[in-house]
Amino acid sequence: MINVSIAGGTGYTAGELLRILLRHPEVHIESVISTTSAGTRVEEMHRDLLGETDLVFTDRFNNPDVIFLCLGHGLSRAFLEKNELPAHCKVIDLGNDFRNEPVFGDREFVFGLCEANGDQVRQATNVANPGCFATTILLALLPLASRNLLQDEIHVHAITGSTGAGKRPGDTTHFSYRDSNVSVYKPFTHQHLEEIQHTLTGAGNDGLPQVNFVPMRGDFTRGIFASVYTKWDGSLSEAEAITLFKEYYQSSPFVFVSDKPISLKEVVNTNKGLLHIEFHNGYIHITSITDNLVKGASGQAVQNMNLMFGLDETTGLKLKGSAF
Repeated sequence: MINVSIAGGTGYTAGELLRILLRHPEVHIESVISTTSAGTRVEEMHRDLLGETDLVFTDRFNNPDVIFLCLGHGLSRAFLEKNELPAHCKVIDLGNDFRNEPVFGDREFVFGLCEANGDQVRQATNVANPGCFATTILLALLPLASRNLLQDEIHVHAITGSTGAGKRPGDTTHFSYRDSNVSVYKPFTHQHLEEIQHTLTGAGNDGLPQVNFVPMRGDFTRGIFASVYTKWDGSLSEAEAITLFKEYYQSSPFVFVSDKPISLKEVVNTNKGLLHIEFHNGYIHITSITDNLVKGASGQAVQNMNLMFGLDETTGLKLKGSAF
């Protein structure tokens, strides 16, 4: 069994991680760390786990084989500076501390998008889990980048559920603002842009053009729907381009190309990424959908853990979608 510790155990990503790991056949959760809730039963914070676990929040880990850092952005570095982990302990960071600055002391983090870096993840001791927007957008563009086909400006409009903003309430997350409302935030400046650009370049796209990314807040709780388009030079036929996508993800157990248009509920509560490709007026248009808390965060973290420990990639991740 893999002994697991979760640091920052009270938030949305930690809650989703607990729901997955409690049912993972190869995992024992040895500690759930929260300095503000130590001594409190986990089920009191994550109410859907009532009757599922006897875990109690603590302020320390014991002897984990892997620790998941579900801390606020910028806090993972502080945690690793303050706490000396066992020499054998692997680290999976769900924040953004190491996605673009992977070297930290004697640790070097691998960018944990399994569909791009699966081989590196298998050999890794430290993994930086990708951001939710970055995951959804990269899945739409990686096949084209692998053939150096991104040669004109890339346009992305992507809408996310309220859980993407984290658990702490704010002016743009409370019900009276979010309900029946849509808004733009961080246009062209979102923090996930850097990891998107770096990964596309690393996939083989030289001279990457500008990525124009407009994120939006949706009036729903979970999921990301990304609409991605760029000019298409016709170097491949439409049928060849779709075949490129299907072949690129042929070995992926979670990413699929749909011949029919897709809708967000098809992936909610699953670790899937679904894509649909169309061509219009000299443009290629890709729609990409994920659950921001699963494939965009905790599910992908478990997928990374499975690879790091030599397990089947899908272990503990054959999740039931909601459909309705």
